[in-house]
Amino acid sequence: MAEELALDLEELRHLQSIAKRPRIVSFISSEINNLEKLSKEAVSASTSQTPTPLPTPAKVPSTLALNYVTLGSFSWDQDSDKIKIYVSLEGVEQEKLETEFKPMSFDVKFHDVQGKNYRCAVPKLNKEIVPEKCKVVVKPTRAIITLFKASKGNSLDLHYKDDKLKPNMDKERDPMAGIMDLMKNMYEEGDEEMKRTIAKAWTDARSGKTADPLKGYR
Repeated sequence: MAEELALDLEELRHLQSIAKRPRIVSFISSEINNLEKLSKEAVSASTSQTPTPLPTPAKVPSTLALNYVTLGSFSWDQDSDKIKIYVSLEGVEQEKLETEFKPMSFDVKFHDVQGKNYRCAVPKLNKEIVPEKCKVVVKPTRAIITLFKASKGNSLDLHYKDDKLKPNMDKERDPMAGIMDLMKNMYEEGDEEMKRTIAKAWTDARSGKTADPLKGYR
């Protein structure tokens, strides 16, 4: 619309410049004034409808690197269905907790507790849990982490201990080594008769008379 008004004004001004009769000049001048008002209103309306660009906010990292104090000391108890972990910590706010429960681990973070961030975690539990059932309840002087077991039963320890199978040392050692150690201890602690018997058994074993050094005194 603004472009059409501009063209009309241009043509009227051209007519005004070539008009001779006063009545025609007055009429053209009146129309020019009317069109100029309409043109100003159209420009004003167009300006008001143009949205003002909003300043682009500076990008803030979504995750800030936080420092945590690890809570390595806590108490716990259990029944056949669940495990309760008691964390002594004052000033904890429920809405400032961050929890992560997995089938074999948990990680609970306490943010902005008297100016510090704390963390209680067990990277590998001794018993499988049900993550969606687990919860944290905040008390005035402590927080209680409840882990619901996937199967009933008690555990001797909260942490999983990787007890690798140790190699059978008896198979790797010389079969005679254990007997020799036993004979040595008996010789050192025995009386004279015991020492003579062990010495004889040892001599017989060395000479091949017997394959069992203990045969002489069993």
